[in-house]
Amino acid sequence: MRSEKIRRHTVCLTLSALLAALGVVLLALGSLFETLDLSMAALASFFCIYAVIEMRGGYPWMIWIVTAGLAFLLLPQKTPALFYLFLGHYPMVKALVERLPRVVSWVIKLVWLHLSGALIFVAARFLLAPAAAWDTRIWYWVLLYFGALVAFVLFDLALTRIITFYLVRLQKRMGIR
Repeated sequence: MRSEKIRRHTVCLTLSALLAALGVVLLALGSLFETLDLSMAALASFFCIYAVIEMRGGYPWMIWIVTAGLAFLLLPQKTPALFYLFLGHYPMVKALVERLPRVVSWVIKLVWLHLSGALIFVAARFLLAPAAAWDTRIWYWVLLYFGALVAFVLFDLALTRIITFYLVRLQKRMGIR
């Protein structure tokens, strides 16, 4: 019994390291091609989905922290790492929040989006971009806000569909359960 627990912990830890490394590779692709920075951060967060479903516990959080930390240390362009830092832990938040009633769940998700968006804005404003880059019209910020809101809702719905597809179709075929 004890050896089985050690074996499971070793497998989960090894798989977590592998998923974190793959996440850094995806973020590196986003760093090389600037138009892919946000989409690669979203794809890298899919590894946390797998960890939430299969490994549970602290492993998804470890994957998120290690991936974000290595991305900040290794990537030449920090924007994908910044997006991943503030948005990559959403699968874990989603797993916790969706246990609540649907309306409460969506309210918490939208509050989380606004907090994360504010943190991304502040970090990008003071750490990544010069002050001249922020000298834009108000309509740009309004358009960006509503675009981010629509993109977040679509991302959440896509995550739900991907998780459902994995649980219904892929998990049995892969021989995991």
